[in-house]
Amino acid sequence: MAAQSTEFPNHASLLHRYPVVSYFVLTFAISWLAAFFVAAPHLLRREPLPQLTGILMFPTMLLGPSLSGIILTRILDGKSGLRDLFSRMFNYRAGRWYAVLLIPPALVLTILLLLKTFISPAFTPNFFLFGIFFGVPAGFLEEIGWTGFAFPKMSSQQNPLAAGILLGLLWGLWHLPVIDYLGAATPHRSWWLPFALAFIAAMGAMRVLIAWLYSNTKSVLLAQLLHVSSTGSLVIFSPRVTAAQEVLWYALYAAILWLAVAAIAKLFTTRLARNGSRK
Repeated sequence: MAAQSTEFPNHASLLHRYPVVSYFVLTFAISWLAAFFVAAPHLLRREPLPQLTGILMFPTMLLGPSLSGIILTRILDGKSGLRDLFSRMFNYRAGRWYAVLLIPPALVLTILLLLKTFISPAFTPNFFLFGIFFGVPAGFLEEIGWTGFAFPKMSSQQNPLAAGILLGLLWGLWHLPVIDYLGAATPHRSWWLPFALAFIAAMGAMRVLIAWLYSNTKSVLLAQLLHVSSTGSLVIFSPRVTAAQEVLWYALYAAILWLAVAAIAKLFTTRLARNGSRK
């Protein structure tokens, strides 16, 4: 029996050997299955999904990263790991780093105002202030897993910049079931793929910024707040535009975010590379 257990490792040992892979498998499985169950009544009747159903799929997807982060932390790192996770979620001592929270609204507003001035009044920013309530659950629940669990594990195995980029790509892909219900120009129809690419590019860059912030502060709370700022800014200020226009401004937003990432890349490969290996 002992020889058999060595040859065929149990589930716990697999989790210890592949914690990052386990996290993404569990996160995607929970989130995508939850989204499917919300959409199932319409899918089974071969009906197009109403916009409200698409919107309601997203809150259920938040269970994936949050539950996966907590469950795997408990299994792999024990009660002390959970205490450490929760302490990082309440780490509010970040000083000047709170200024980073202004990056998403400043960039979104700047881009839209420039497009309004030089391209079309259609890009006039909206001011849907209740949009912040879309950002709060997304930021506080998702970052339990993305920043609280996945990024520290990934950055202990590779350069934090590379870890942030890979995590950003996977984070963007995680949105695929609901990506057509994000933004203001839903559904995007023939513009779905360009919008998806622009959205994933923007989320990838934002993820690197979140990882950079965490590497400097070790504060999951600050990562949560930057996520709230990012999602909230997109919902609050998104203009009522056509799908093609939405692709344009999301692509421009993504490009400028990646320029910001390029500007901090040297920090990631020097001092931040050393910081990234510690929680």
